[in-house]
Amino acid sequence: MPIDLAGREQRPGTTRTLTKGPDGGVVRRTVLPGGLRVISESVPGVRSVAFGVWIGVGSRDEIASLSGASHYLEHLLFKGTRRRDALAIAAELDTVGGELNAFTAKEYTCYYARVLDDDLPLAVDVICDMVTSSLLTARDVDSERGVILEEIAMHDDDPGDAVHDAFAEMVWPATPLGRPVLGSIDSIQALSRSAIAGYYRRRYRPESLVIAAAGNLDHAALVRLVKKAFADVPVEPDRSPAAPRLGGRAPAFTPGTSVLRRPTEQANLVLGTAGLDRRDDRRFALGVLNAALGGGMSSRLFQEVREKRGLAYSVYSFTSHYADTGVFGVYAGCHPTRAVDVLELCREQLALASAGGITPEELDRGKGQMRGGLVLGLEDTGSRMSRLGKSELVYGELMTVDEILTHIDQVGLDDVQDVAFELLRGPLALAVIGPYDDDRDLSASVA
Repeated sequence: MPIDLAGREQRPGTTRTLTKGPDGGVVRRTVLPGGLRVISESVPGVRSVAFGVWIGVGSRDEIASLSGASHYLEHLLFKGTRRRDALAIAAELDTVGGELNAFTAKEYTCYYARVLDDDLPLAVDVICDMVTSSLLTARDVDSERGVILEEIAMHDDDPGDAVHDAFAEMVWPATPLGRPVLGSIDSIQALSRSAIAGYYRRRYRPESLVIAAAGNLDHAALVRLVKKAFADVPVEPDRSPAAPRLGGRAPAFTPGTSVLRRPTEQANLVLGTAGLDRRDDRRFALGVLNAALGGGMSSRLFQEVREKRGLAYSVYSFTSHYADTGVFGVYAGCHPTRAVDVLELCREQLALASAGGITPEELDRGKGQMRGGLVLGLEDTGSRMSRLGKSELVYGELMTVDEILTHIDQVGLDDVQDVAFELLRGPLALAVIGPYDDDRDLSASVA
């Protein structure tokens, strides 16, 4: 059974051992007063540690007037604290050869570092200082505004990235989930220092934070470092950790076609339908289906679109899972005159899978891809840290590797057929970026 990691029933100030691996690795969790959680995995035989602070806030938590605030805030936390300016934050990790970075997603934000095991105290001090004590000066807000606007421009100049935002905006219109993580030019220009600072105070609370670390470490020593780093943060001692973001009323999936006209040399398109939320038990069967349809060089889409007909260089399928909904989609980049042909082939393969599922050989290959991707993805401490942080914050449970492998092994042809029949028969949505004056042929291809 998966191990409950919500931590809401664990008494503050206590530590639990969650797993013990055959290689000597141990996963432990401590809940501190105020609901702050510290979870770690010792990884024998390595000399590095990956350390991260995960915050349960992302772009889908923003009202329209705060669109882009989560990502804006991520930038600002690198600009300075009471103890360090921007140069000191960067230089202290550079001096020890560490890696320091952050990212913002639709449902969470993470600040992380990877360092030699001896330098873990420095990584904890720097990142926790950023998270708890950012100054957010008006000068920094104004200067970073230009950086973010440049990032938006760079993102928009890459149609392979921008088409995914266009797809989300079309299928979840007028909802936070449908808005881009970066925000828009208008929303970033309108965000004030006071609005961002208020968002920071409301959202970066101890009960919404998870400290995750993996590598050559001692859990008790890590907890002492975190306690010291958060010593000046006021807490409500009896407050429990925030519950994982689960379930709720899913935004409606809106089918249709969106064509953004740009003078590009290539058409970039995403064709998709409603998928599964991240805790749906059928996600393992969907993963196998995804691998068979567009997960590798032996997949149907790669073989039919690229290998046999040479219609596209890049073509693949993908799944996205959120707390209450998801997407199954296909991406392709091709010459604008070939887009209709590519779409017809993609629709044909989706229809074939919906009607007949996949073959036993594809089932075996799909399972193999999932097994290999899981195990090989945990070969470094950064991946292990991310697994802990996301499991605790987002999923509310931690499955052992063996449990996940068992779920994958238990997927049968009937399971894949059932999920293909349910999802791939649903209404389709299409987003395209390309040099089109007339999109009637594209729209007709998904009608």
